Amino acid sequence: MSRVSPVWLVLIGIFSVQFGAGVAKMLFGPVSPTAMVWLRLVTSSLIFCLLARPRLKGRSRADWLTVLGFGTSLGLMNWSIYQSFAQIPIGVAVTLEFVGPLCLAVSGSRRWVDLVWVVLAAAGVAMLGLQPGNLTWAGVGFALLAGVAWASYILLSAQTGRRWEGLEGLAVASVVAALLLTPATLALYSHQLGNGRVLGLGAMVGLLSSVIPYSCELVALRRMRPAVFSILMSLEPAVGALAGLVVLHEWLRPLQIAAMGCVVAASIGATRTAEKEEASQT
Repeated sequence: MSRVSPVWLVLIGIFSVQFGAGVAKMLFGPVSPTAMVWLRLVTSSLIFCLLARPRLKGRSRADWLTVLGFGTSLGLMNWSIYQSFAQIPIGVAVTLEFVGPLCLAVSGSRRWVDLVWVVLAAAGVAMLGLQPGNLTWAGVGFALLAGVAWASYILLSAQTGRRWEGLEGLAVASVVAALLLTPATLALYSHQLGNGRVLGLGAMVGLLSSVIPYSCELVALRRMRPAVFSILMSLEPAVGALAGLVVLHEWLRPLQIAAMGCVVAASIGATRTAEKEEASQT
């Protein structure tokens, strides 16, 4: 993997996570979104723990509080976006979810140009409201909740990385997220987990949506500037729409595509502006 271009690694991760979402949504009905998220988290937890073999002894209280918060945000992010996928098109859900990291990127900024990116993103969200079509309030709400959880995930990911080496923090956080969903999953959906096909496809979703993208991103970030990484990640809504079209035949309306373009452009613009400011300060 180290011989592959970091740009290609990020793109592989983006396509993997979004097409994994398409496979997961294809199973909604026989399998609830909650049960599918649980299968995804259990799969990724097992694989990450085998790879990282996290050291648990000698950890401070701050280490545990950080990774518990990280795991909670990870679980909430995955659970809420899958609830959204069950009700609205994947491309629209990912577009709305992306507002969270974008707001985080420009929060606290005093640059006037960042106001432009916020207004552009807000215009995109408003455009989705002008042509609701196949949208529901619940689906939109879950997507925005996933965006808040994503922003928290980003903040806690940095703190976790400083306290836990390599994949250790992600492995423990994945276990935390899986454990949080276990009581509800076993109490309400245990009857859905006895099917071998469901378990196999759930494991595949875990590989596509967690193990492959997280691993690719980890390797890519060692050889890529964060600003370039953020710009590439801005392609996620578009790839989500493509996955929805190819896997689920979810056709977006012209205004929805335009709204997606606004959010993607705002994300790229905010990243480029931040990069230029950092360069001017060095």
